[in-house]
Amino acid sequence: MTVEIVEVAPAKLNLALHVRARRDDGYHELDTLFVFVRDGDDLRIVPADADRFTITGPFASALDPAADNLVTRARDLFRREIAPAPPVAIELIKRLPVASGIGGGSADAAATLRALARLTGIAPDDARLDAVAGRLGSDVPACLLGRAARGSGRGEQLIEIAGLPGRPVLLVNPGVAVSTARVFAGWDGVDRGGIGEGPLIDIAQAGRNDLQPAACAIAPVIADVLGHLSALPGAAMARMSGSGATCFALFDDRAACAAAATMTRDRHPDWWCLETVLT
Repeated sequence: MTVEIVEVAPAKLNLALHVRARRDDGYHELDTLFVFVRDGDDLRIVPADADRFTITGPFASALDPAADNLVTRARDLFRREIAPAPPVAIELIKRLPVASGIGGGSADAAATLRALARLTGIAPDDARLDAVAGRLGSDVPACLLGRAARGSGRGEQLIEIAGLPGRPVLLVNPGVAVSTARVFAGWDGVDRGGIGEGPLIDIAQAGRNDLQPAACAIAPVIADVLGHLSALPGAAMARMSGSGATCFALFDDRAACAAAATMTRDRHPDWWCLETVLT
């Protein structure tokens, strides 16, 4: 019987993202709040006679499976650093927009590490998984953890925090991809201070995304999305996630979130819209 392993690669949100400094290694010093939603990409892995990698799903056309990809990089690094996994066929079902600030590629890489760990009998809390995740990208350790956390350093130094499970959230992307490097390069270099202390919702609402102005300058439609979300009835807060272009609004109840999703799809049928909940 063929063993099939399925891992969800949930979208991550930065409830707040404070940029503190440019580092000598080319990265930026961050203070950020990571949370995750119920929905995301799916990753399916089955043993095979040779490695294969395919991409399906609504956003498959945005990626070339023959090009460099975090999924195949995670597969190869797992074998070199952790365990000699057998050849596998990997199908990535791409449901999240690409280059959209919600950790799609990072979440896919983390899901690959989790799936290969299950396949080879590696404990999910094996420290080598976290070490490999850090080598793959700044957001990959948070996506590997998959729970609410405060991130520092370049985002890879994590402290778990109490989350907001079940909180309704609406994700909206206007259909533009923005370059993470270009957005970070557009940060004005001003350290406006770190995130405060207290309950997650309070410090998130008091926080900000320091990359939002640069992203809006590159893709002004992001400001349109934020204006739309902020004006939705019942929206408790609206903000851009990561380096954009996806934005989100938190709601107090599911009915308000569902009504907001319907209103968004009616007014902006060309925008990607996901009604979901935090986990």
